[in-house]
This record gives sequence, C-alpha cells and structure tokens, in this order.
Amino acid sequence: MTRGYRNRDYVETIEGFFFTVVGDVHPVERVIGYLKYALDSRGKWGTATKRYDRVLKYYSTIHLSETFHFLKEKYPKYMYDSEVQHLLISAVPLKSIQRHYRPEVRLLGLFNAERLDQLEQNVVDLVGTISDESHVDLKQFGITGSVLVNIHNPQFSDIDLTVYGRQSSLKVKAALSDLLERSDQCLKRFDEPAIDEWLRSRSWLYPLKRNDVELIYRRHWNRGIFKGVPFSVHPGKIETEVTERYGDRIYSPEGIIEVEARIDDATESLFMPGTYRISSVRVLSGPALFDLREIVTYEGLYCDIASLGERVQARGKLEKVDDKRNGDVYHRILIGSMEAKGTDYLKPILD
Repeated sequence: MTRGYRNRDYVETIEGFFFTVVGDVHPVERVIGYLKYALDSRGKWGTATKRYDRVLKYYSTIHLSETFHFLKEKYPKYMYDSEVQHLLISAVPLKSIQRHYRPEVRLLGLFNAERLDQLEQNVVDLVGTISDESHVDLKQFGITGSVLVNIHNPQFSDIDLTVYGRQSSLKVKAALSDLLERSDQCLKRFDEPAIDEWLRSRSWLYPLKRNDVELIYRRHWNRGIFKGVPFSVHPGKIETEVTERYGDRIYSPEGIIEVEARIDDATESLFMPGTYRISSVRVLSGPALFDLREIVTYEGLYCDIASLGERVQARGKLEKVDDKRNGDVYHRILIGSMEAKGTDYLKPILD
C-alpha cells in the first residue's frame, strides 16, 4: 500500500511551520496535526540560517488550545471544522504542504551518513541496541521530533523514536522492558532526580495526585535515558493495520462523564490514539448508560498503562459513536478533549 501520513510524521507548510501529524486517519484533502515549531529568530532550535521556537510546549490540551488560538487569529486556513468529530481542530490542507517528513527515511539517512553530531550518533546507537535485542529490522524504526526535521540542538534535544507495525512494536516493548530492567550505564530508567522533575511537571499538567502520576510513570516501558539523553519510543501502525477511513464513524459530544470500568482489551492502547475496550462500567458522574464500550485517549500519558482484567477510573468527554459501516451505535469516553478543559484522566485502580 502507498505510504500515507502516519502518526508522528511531520509536515512543513509553505510558511515554514512544522506540524506533527496526529493519528493515521485523515480527511481526504487535509492532514490532522498540531503546530509544533514556527520560525523565530530568537528560537533555540534550527540551523545557522533558520531559527525556530517550539509553539506547542507540552502535549496537553491546555497548551494545544494556545496553538489553536494562534492559528485562528493569524492562519485560519489551518483550522478545520470537522463534521465527523463535531469540533474545531488543526488540520493542514494538502496544498499548503511543502514537504512531508517520514521518520524511517530520516533514520536511514543517519545510518548512511558519513558525519553525525553527537545526538545523531546516539540515535543510531540506540536504535542499533534495541534492534539487536528485539530482532526487529532497522527498517521498522524511525526518528521523529526535532531530529526528524533536522532542527535539533545536541545540547538539549531528546531522542523520540518510532517503531512501525503491531508485531514489531510488541517485540520492542518486550526487549526494551528487559533492557531497562538491567539498567546498565548506557541505557536505563530515569534516575530519582529525573523522576522527581518528570512527576513535578506532569502533576500540574494533569488532574492527578503525585502517587497516581508515579504509578503511571512506572508503567511506561517506552521512556528512559540513553548515554545521558532522555528518549522515548512510540509504536505506530502500518497502512495494512489501519482499517478505518475518515468519516466511517461519526462522533457526537454528549457532555462529561466519570466512570470505573474493567479493561477487556488493551491491545490498541499501544498506539495513538490509544483505545481500551471496557465492560462492567459503574458511572460515578454523568448519564447512566449501558453501551459504554471504549475509553480512547489522545493524551500519550495514558497510552498502554492498563492491562486486561484491570479496573480503571476515567473522566472524559462522552461521545455517541455512529458507525456508518455497519449501523452500530454506542458510546465512548474520549480523553484529551477541549471540552474537559484539562480535567480528564485515566488511572488504574489498585487493590
């Protein structure tokens, strides 16, 4: 199949904006994405001739709303009133895309390059280590973030990897979990000072107590430190694994709901958006419903943190889902909506 626009690809617009692509399902003539970097002579990212500032400071709805406000005021063509999702989102018209950046292509270029800076060399070494341990081909990996668009700063930029395909992602999850448990000098989990900083920053971004955030952090298998540099690994689907087209399902908002539920299937929580199938729902606040089937998160913090059979507590936007493919109608909870105004969350319930 033709390589489409995948989650965590980047697109550069004719104005020089860098948008990070969100999800794998997009309108016919647009690509859904968040504005990440914009030209700014005082910016900390860039080259000798072009400097960039990071517009989206954190991946949270609070900071995302700031980018929406900027685009609505200055570049309204990048805002899209979706009749499928019944909301206003940022989405780049195809005709405004100057270049499409693919993580796997950039990574291949790094492996073939004669000269690399220290951060790029660390990317190559980290991918080689994970590939050897997981037996996943190098071609299944990619590099995203500032390194992808070649505006990184070796002094402070992180390493954000991608791995493509369900089976490859599961192999990498198992291998990386193993590597992090060994905690050698090169590849290890965050040390205590780094954990404290991570917890501090997330505690004010999300409506969670410190112990909840710490539990969630401990379940993140895809983050750590490599040769002193923070890194993350983000599973992504390949085109044959994307079965939905934009408009196949229509989502209608019906307020905010808070529930407890049991996880029946967490296999899709690896990806973005992360999806958990649920049952045995107990509504804590909001309308009493008997057809709540899913919790879907666009907040990466909550992806792949709950397991089959585990009970969770969640608060988010209630949506009616109308599946046009088979006429099925049901409800889901969406985490990461503007309507929740940063009050939505997902957390495991410990006995």
